[in-house]
Amino acid sequence: MELKNTFKYHLALGIIIISMDLFRGYVTGGHDRFFSNIQLGLLYKTTFYITFFSVYAINVGIICPKTLAKKNLVYFILGQLLLFFLFAGIRFLLEEVIVFSIGGFHNYSDSSRTFWYYIFDNSYYSLKVILFSTFIYLLFRFLENKNKIHQLQLEHKKAELDALKTQLEPHFLFNTLNVFYSELAETQPETAKGIHKLSELLRYLTYEAHKDFMPLSKELKFIKDYIYFYKKRFENNLFLNLTIKGEIKNQQIPSLVFIHFIENICKHGIINDENNPVEISIIINSYFLELNTKNTVSNVKNYSSTGIGKENLRKRLELLFENEFTFNTNEINNIYTTYLKIPIKNN
Repeated sequence: MELKNTFKYHLALGIIIISMDLFRGYVTGGHDRFFSNIQLGLLYKTTFYITFFSVYAINVGIICPKTLAKKNLVYFILGQLLLFFLFAGIRFLLEEVIVFSIGGFHNYSDSSRTFWYYIFDNSYYSLKVILFSTFIYLLFRFLENKNKIHQLQLEHKKAELDALKTQLEPHFLFNTLNVFYSELAETQPETAKGIHKLSELLRYLTYEAHKDFMPLSKELKFIKDYIYFYKKRFENNLFLNLTIKGEIKNQQIPSLVFIHFIENICKHGIINDENNPVEISIIINSYFLELNTKNTVSNVKNYSSTGIGKENLRKRLELLFENEFTFNTNEINNIYTTYLKIPIKNN
């Protein structure tokens, strides 16, 4: 969560905090310095609020996103301890150095300006801003994730409705394909193999691919089967090299991500040029997956502007990974390249 995206809410909270603090001073009947000496009280209120909201902004904008969002509790605890000293340090700089150099007076007496006493005396205020800012970050994170889940649910419902519009009765279709497979298994094994692959491909689309994440092994098998049918269609005129590097275990990736790239290449790229074969490379790492594609495109139209579902894919990746992914496309001299890097879920 970025601070700038919720600035108006933080500003409103800041106004509420200041108003409540001033009201508390008023209710105490003038015991607060602000009401016993307006000018001096205003000066020290200003330095206190600058300190308070500086620590608030650092915690909400830097420490929590860099630690809590990545579930790194050790660094989060270290960051919170640092804020205790930072609060006291900022306030000391403002009140005991800058204000003193201008006005010649201290907020703390000589005996109370020792290091540990100053830290201890400010611990109550620093603890309050640390707990408050952490709670606000978690609250905004919760609301953001709730909205993200809602958006994903809407996307899935839309996809399911679109699929239902074009579906035959699945059981009837699969049973029919199984009958054909059984009849041709012995006499025409190659044709039977194609029917079996088609059945698996359709079954995967119908029953499994609606989930947010699917096993990497199944996604790879799906695109291999998809490419298999294009090879059957083009026979010896399909020039496509698929390279997979890395160890395939129990990793999971977003479902139907690969097919976006393969489908665009097969439908809109030039795939029958022996001198310029299509290159598809998938690199699997412990923490992320990289996909590179390179293919020649026709001069007839701008391929980069007609790619199927590119913006939809980007939107989906943003919902799933926020900014923790890379998706780039480029077209130079009729050579179209794409690059995708996404985190991998390890089970």
